[in-house]
Amino acid sequence: MNTIQMWFACVAQRARFAIAFAAVVVLAGCAAPGQEARSSAAAPKNIIIVFADGTAPTQWEFGRYTSRELRKKPFAATDVVFKTGALGLLTTHSADSFVTDSAAAATAMSIGYKTNNGMIGVTPDGKAVTTVMEAAKARGKRIGLVTTAAIHDASPAAFSVHARSRRDAQSIVDQYLALEPDVLMGGGRDYFLPRGKGAGRRSDGKDVVAAFAAKDYQVVQDNAALGKVGETRLLGLFADEDFDLELDRNTAEPSTADMMAAALRVLERDNRNGFVLFVENENTDTAGHRNDLASLMHALWAVDDALQVALDFQKRSAGETLVIVTGDHETGGLSVTYANANLTSNNRISPARAELEMIAGIRMSLDKAAERLGAKPTAEALDKVIAEGFPGFRLDEDLRDAILNRRAIERNATYLPQSTLGRMIARQTGAYWGTAGHTPEPVAVGAIGPGAIGFRGYMDNTDFAKELHKLIDSGGVR
Repeated sequence: MNTIQMWFACVAQRARFAIAFAAVVVLAGCAAPGQEARSSAAAPKNIIIVFADGTAPTQWEFGRYTSRELRKKPFAATDVVFKTGALGLLTTHSADSFVTDSAAAATAMSIGYKTNNGMIGVTPDGKAVTTVMEAAKARGKRIGLVTTAAIHDASPAAFSVHARSRRDAQSIVDQYLALEPDVLMGGGRDYFLPRGKGAGRRSDGKDVVAAFAAKDYQVVQDNAALGKVGETRLLGLFADEDFDLELDRNTAEPSTADMMAAALRVLERDNRNGFVLFVENENTDTAGHRNDLASLMHALWAVDDALQVALDFQKRSAGETLVIVTGDHETGGLSVTYANANLTSNNRISPARAELEMIAGIRMSLDKAAERLGAKPTAEALDKVIAEGFPGFRLDEDLRDAILNRRAIERNATYLPQSTLGRMIARQTGAYWGTAGHTPEPVAVGAIGPGAIGFRGYMDNTDFAKELHKLIDSGGVR
């Protein structure tokens, strides 16, 4: 099969999957009468948004299947929320492109208006519009923002504040200080500290960590301290920039589930009017950009572990909590398919147990492999990385040559050598990637609990925001 034939095969497979998923969405609308009545009851007191950046139906299915087969655990996103709650699809285009970025997508999902790629919480002309967290705070609710990215990154920022550019990290952090979320956790310590203090990058000399502490926030900077939080407001900064990918995670950085549990402990205190909590795993998106299948798998499992914490809280909250599971766009054009094992025979790889075990045996992320190889990789270093990090895999000569000469294999394979190593994994597992960027594939949204029914069906991502604002406005000060 040549490159063009394989491309068409991948497109056809993704089209079939989208049609099948759309059929499931329709069927999900035919819930049992009791279920629908519960889902459309009074507005929720609490709303928890579990956000897997870069994740669409193909990724959710990959997470479900690998969780079942490799770690022998059910997958709550598909087995609970999508199966028994309301299920929908969101279109993702931005105001100025068919292919969105995270800033424009999260903005649409927060303010209910399309904006240009790169813009945060504003319309294309720069006008600020009320975000989800601003609306919640105005209605007397407590609010929380949690991510494995820098906390000033596009998605948490777009759900809370405003900026003409997602790169205005210093302004975004300043707006957090003014907004005073009850919980603020993630990476991104760099723009909380002035230059010359640790990894600080602020140009104005301010120590915003100290400013939060002066407002009676408990400040924690490692996982051990996070487990002991007991204050009513929390600032957790666990990395200078983004967290490591799960395969490389150090013990000082908490898991998504750890942060979910800590956020809920804080928010359920003095919770007369309820709360809105946004919890994002950014590593699903990072893995897609790098074409890193093993890192994607572990990130999806991390999202699902956090979701289970949210669902456990929902059970304790006596029907007062809505849990939403979604993403902002698809990243990587993932397509798991059967393909020829090589170009000279018709022997096919049909992904099954053996291929899954190869994926499970990968010991480092593709980012870590790139770091180990350095800017000028040698053949010796490359052989060592493959042997230590990717047992059972072989590196074909064309890919070896591309890595050693820092040459891209495709125009859309823009992360080097990660995209090339991703192709090595694809050739031996059947998990191919169409791009190192985003795609316009609609994303899934699942919701369970009071108000869930409003997220059912095929809708624009601006409709997601409108439904959230409606629920927040209906469930305000009590």
